[in-house]
Amino acid sequence: MRLVTIRTADGTRAGRLDDDTVVLLDAPDAVAALRGASETSESVAFADADLAPVVPRPSKVICLGLNYRSHIEEMGAELPKHPTLFAKFASALCGARDPIPIPEASSAVDWEGELAFVIGRSVRHATADEAAAAVGGYTICNDVSMRDWQWRTSEWLQGKTWEASTPLGPAIVTPDEVDGAQDLALRCEVDGETMQEARTSDLLFKPVDIVQYVSTILALEPGDVFSTGTPDGVGAGMQPPRFLRPGHVVRTSIEGLGELVNECVTATA
Repeated sequence: MRLVTIRTADGTRAGRLDDDTVVLLDAPDAVAALRGASETSESVAFADADLAPVVPRPSKVICLGLNYRSHIEEMGAELPKHPTLFAKFASALCGARDPIPIPEASSAVDWEGELAFVIGRSVRHATADEAAAAVGGYTICNDVSMRDWQWRTSEWLQGKTWEASTPLGPAIVTPDEVDGAQDLALRCEVDGETMQEARTSDLLFKPVDIVQYVSTILALEPGDVFSTGTPDGVGAGMQPPRFLRPGHVVRTSIEGLGELVNECVTATA
């Protein structure tokens, strides 16, 4: 099953993606629809749908850094023994086709294509089996980062949670559709030039590992979002470094999950 969240005049609605059509559901968003929702007689063409962040109001957005061997080597870091965690606030999220605002305050806005997953059931102190069962589905995130702010201190939050800067979507795809996202091709392009190419099989810490680790710290609830880290090919790792500017178009795709297509624009607020 592939579930989207679309914006309407009355708020958000969940929809089931059926080829090129979104069949609207009796639920406010894709997370609610994971628990079951009846179909309505309404539908909209997927191309015309105003896609909200597929999880519009998560209580937690937990991200990993340094989780692909190639990216760790690119950034000159040692392989971590434990997941490197940071968080974003829900206000950082935007939709799969929304613009990415480039703030005047940052001159080092970087792309980071990532596999994300969404918690579908509550879990605490998860075993491996419980962790696998808690994953409600997979989606795509671009963890857009303001590197010059990120590296001001050893804590990354200040470079990671800028307003409406993190595309998430287009759909939550249930694990059965993509074999648990064990080996999917990931690609991130800027203006048609491929910057990142990897496979999710190269993740150091897999989704099950991540759920087990984090659920030891705190309870995870339906709708919590995890972004699993980015492979090599980020702008900060290039010589010379390359960063996003207004007018650039970032396309992030993962096999079986769809794509994000986001134009960079000058931030107005």
